[in-house]
Amino acid sequence: MTTPTQEHTRLHPARLTFPDVAETGSAGLRGRPMRVVLSALGIAIGIATMIAVVGISSSSKAKLLADLDKLGTNMLVVTPGQSYSDGKPQLPKKSPEMIARIDGVEDVGASASLDGLHIYRSEHIPATQTSGLTVQAAGETLLQTVRGSIVSGTWLNNANSRYPALVLGDLAAQRLGVSGPGQQVYINGQYFTVIGVMGPLPLVEDLRTSALVGWDAAKELLGFDGHPTSVYERSADSDVEHVRDLLARTTSPQAPHEVKVSNPSDALAAKAASEGAFTKLLLGLGGVALLVGGVGVANTMIISVLERRHEIGLRRSLGATRGQIRLQFVTESLLLSGLGGIVGIALGSLATWIYATTSATPWLVPPIAMAAGFAATLLIGSLAGLYPAVRAARLSPTLALHTT
Repeated sequence: MTTPTQEHTRLHPARLTFPDVAETGSAGLRGRPMRVVLSALGIAIGIATMIAVVGISSSSKAKLLADLDKLGTNMLVVTPGQSYSDGKPQLPKKSPEMIARIDGVEDVGASASLDGLHIYRSEHIPATQTSGLTVQAAGETLLQTVRGSIVSGTWLNNANSRYPALVLGDLAAQRLGVSGPGQQVYINGQYFTVIGVMGPLPLVEDLRTSALVGWDAAKELLGFDGHPTSVYERSADSDVEHVRDLLARTTSPQAPHEVKVSNPSDALAAKAASEGAFTKLLLGLGGVALLVGGVGVANTMIISVLERRHEIGLRRSLGATRGQIRLQFVTESLLLSGLGGIVGIALGSLATWIYATTSATPWLVPPIAMAAGFAATLLIGSLAGLYPAVRAARLSPTLALHTT
């Protein structure tokens, strides 16, 4: 015969508070630290991969967009287009002056590729070893128009542009082993003195691998005919489309179809937009790693249920309900996966920081990526622990206590 107290206990089992749930859920983890580390490692690798992929992609994109903002999107480039007749079309010699007269144009600069000429460190270098470097004639306003910078020395001006002097692009200087002004390089049978080295130019890549000779010096010393091959112009952002419509007709009124107008910032913007192409693939690989980690957590929880049958039977016999048993093992699974998620977020953020530091890009890990990654670990943990928790709750207390 049951007493009133026993009847009350049977009808109203003790409720578990949050500290009780955390205590019982973490008991199994504290007793098996090595297994916890190995199981959480699978989750951590998956989350670290996903966070690193998103972080590195975001950091690279931020660097590209920062370069784009710095260099501006208001530069247009005029180059020779296609001709319907025989021969290669040329831009008129007065193209820069004509373009400068368009309303809204603020800066104009020109360059001209000198075909067949290459630059060498000395006359003893074989002619075939060009290192991919070219020679171009450059106008005095070119640097200002392309928003370039001189990291060492000076730019071409009215005083030096008529003499055998030149400015090297940053990649050209690197390949030639030129560290600064005062050194000499060899072009077309004569030596030219380096007076400056430019900084990187993301919008005008061909200038980075070029030796830039003054317009007058190129005519007198290198046989330059005076026709520019590229004319760069800057205008206010609000005038870009208006200027674009007029450039071809202004440059070559008789044959505007032989003039090509482009915006180099479009390529940089497209590159920034394409940063997500490989990101999705790598995120998929990170998701696979996370799924494998979830399978590892599920396996660990199943083994934990089998090893703790006596504990489960004892708790059931002392009044624990099936719901409380399920809650205990789901909580244990969530703690295990959550631990892996936290470690994974830390590792992924660290990998992004290392990449940003070594590549001179801003360190950027979107908070939404970290939140989504941690939420994914909790989801994986709850799903991985659900079956073992249900299995543990269904154990018969009598059979569990008598199992050897």
